[in-house]
Amino acid sequence: MQVPSTGLLRAFSPLYKTTPCLPWTARGCVYQQRASFSSTEQRQKRNKGGQKKDPRITQIRYHLQHPLTPRPLRFSRTRYLRHWTIHRAWQLYQSKLRTQRERDLEKQYNTMHAACEALRLIDNHGMTTQDRARLGEPPQDEGGKEMGRLYRIAMLKHGVWDGVPIEYARIQTDSPGREGWNHAWTQ
Repeated sequence: MQVPSTGLLRAFSPLYKTTPCLPWTARGCVYQQRASFSSTEQRQKRNKGGQKKDPRITQIRYHLQHPLTPRPLRFSRTRYLRHWTIHRAWQLYQSKLRTQRERDLEKQYNTMHAACEALRLIDNHGMTTQDRARLGEPPQDEGGKEMGRLYRIAMLKHGVWDGVPIEYARIQTDSPGREGWNHAWTQ
């Protein structure tokens, strides 16, 4: 049996390309920038220094092609499959943990909502209007101060931050702030 030729592979595979190709993110940093209103490049005569290279790209190339940089890992097919299986199992486990945490938080939220609703519906004596009607007592005025008093007291926010360090004065949230980065900050 004859070994197949790699001629077709060289013609069509990106691994066998002889000319170096930059990814699209690096191309904009290395090649001459174009003016925003024109699609043609600037004339080279005006640009006396030649093409300007981004120092970040130069640093990345230096460290990637340094002799002390270890070579990238290359797995065999079975080892890659083993690695992928373990990685996928870990992802599934993490997903299960996330959904379990979300369910627990949802249960806590629903329980607190039910407790607040119960507090909102009772009066100073711990009775709702249905309890009063069942026991035959005269109903309290619906819009009075007595209904939901415990709920209003529970929802008061006075003195929450007394004795708390100033670092915790902003409520910690998972959502990002309105301004992502303070660009005006200087040292």
